[in-house]
Amino acid sequence: MADALPLKRLSIAAAMMAAAIGAFVLMQSRQGDALAPPAEPRAIDDHGRSAAVPEAIPLSGLRDVFWRLYHEVLNDRVTLIAAGVTFYLLLALFPAMAALVSLYGLIADPITISEHLRELAGLLPPGAFDLLADQIKELVSKRDSALGITFFVGLGIALWSTHSGTLAIFDAMNVAYEENEKRGLIRLNLVGLCFTFSAMLLMVVMVALVGVMPVVLSYLWLDQFKEHMALLLRWPLLLLVVAVAVTSVYRFGPSREPAKLRWMTWGAALTTVAWAAMSLAFSFYLDHFANYNATYGTLGALIGFLIWIWLSVVILVIGAELNAELEHQTARDTTTGTPLPMGARGAYVADTLGEAVN
Repeated sequence: MADALPLKRLSIAAAMMAAAIGAFVLMQSRQGDALAPPAEPRAIDDHGRSAAVPEAIPLSGLRDVFWRLYHEVLNDRVTLIAAGVTFYLLLALFPAMAALVSLYGLIADPITISEHLRELAGLLPPGAFDLLADQIKELVSKRDSALGITFFVGLGIALWSTHSGTLAIFDAMNVAYEENEKRGLIRLNLVGLCFTFSAMLLMVVMVALVGVMPVVLSYLWLDQFKEHMALLLRWPLLLLVVAVAVTSVYRFGPSREPAKLRWMTWGAALTTVAWAAMSLAFSFYLDHFANYNATYGTLGALIGFLIWIWLSVVILVIGAELNAELEHQTARDTTTGTPLPMGARGAYVADTLGEAVN
């Protein structure tokens, strides 16, 4: 099993990267053809101040964007913010697993969830899956399989305990988009609970894609080539699910008037691809170079898992910072609804222009 893991990670990486690049290029080309305004003379707008889509921002404007992005990542102390979010996500982890087991039990035997999750082990640091699997087995053994009041109360408590991690992510999005929290306490918690529940459903879909699909294919009498191709397709589909989840964070996380979808795709694509690459590279690094068990003893697997979560959050916040600076580059209204003048759009980066590089 261990010998096959590097080869499996390589195949996962190849499938994910090819799908991500192809999908992003196709999506951006279609958006550019459908949405881009007629080209204006470069001398009049050589920094993309009138760009209606990110692809219309010229190289000089992109230089402004990435220059500001670099400084925003430093000024916003993204690594420190990610550490705080990681703390809350760790507190929410075990309640989240309880909710996941409960929801998964509605469509399949919860005893099989550990086996299905094992397919995702290539994306996790070595030893992290064993930590999760042990906890899941304990949760399954104590689970109330009856769809009664006890089941729904337990699910509700698990979701409420988990949504503290969601609210921490929302705070990080507010920092990235230069916003203060303007939602009331009740609305914020309702949005957080709905978002948490949706995240659990997406996780069930991810487990079904990578774990249940091989079982389904075994009953379809496909030849070996078609079966292998179908098994490879689950990884691009998984990447698509991750991209949808990331876009949802950028849509519902910050307390602002929502941005149009096309102003979130660059950050979502960067985050999805960078997260997949980081996960595979970090697992490879721990397998071949680092030995946290020698330093931290029995806590080595947990430390590796914490660092992986922290790196994931750093990537997520940087993707949001990129989206924010792209919006900050244009004077066009980047928010949903009827176009409004600057200052009336309900979003800081849409209501102001970012600094240009001299």
